[in-house]
Amino acid sequence: MRATLDRLISGTGLLLAAVLVVAGGLLTWASAFVGNQVHDQLAMQGITMPAKAQLETKAQHAALDKYAGQKMTTGPQAKAFADHYILVHMNAAGGGKTYEEASSEFLQLTDAQKASPDGQQLGQLRQTLFMGNTLRGLLLNGYAFAKMGTIAGYAAIASFVGAGLFFLLGILGLVHARRARESAEAVALVNERDTITA
Repeated sequence: MRATLDRLISGTGLLLAAVLVVAGGLLTWASAFVGNQVHDQLAMQGITMPAKAQLETKAQHAALDKYAGQKMTTGPQAKAFADHYILVHMNAAGGGKTYEEASSEFLQLTDAQKASPDGQQLGQLRQTLFMGNTLRGLLLNGYAFAKMGTIAGYAAIASFVGAGLFFLLGILGLVHARRARESAEAVALVNERDTITA
């Protein structure tokens, strides 16, 4: 009975090991696919990270110095550029106004007001904030996908480790089941011999 239970549990462990190997393979493929896509899509944009001399604040230096002058090809670079370069310039240009605020203000102007120098300046600010928001959104999406690819990579490692553990435990269980069966047979043989001699 014990040997049968051990074989059943061991078989389940080996099945789980096989499932985790498949999951690990798929997660590895997903991680590599996402990483390659993020790299290729960012590289096609031809963005060069700003040089240290272009950075103005301590926060910018802390976030961007390590990438200074590099071609943008990774999610972390994209996030740093979006949050510490584009956003800083958007805030400086807009005096803290968001695109929504500048756009609403511009749309409330009459045609004559829009044609005035102040109206044209507000229209240009609206366009600048729109382009900045669009570029930031695209870069932050690249960062989000890169992060998902990294998480998939870690999950793949965990799957392979789990598969190895279940495989080892399954093999040990089968060895134990064999020993339990042999032990039970030996005890039965001794009992039978004792019964015959008695």
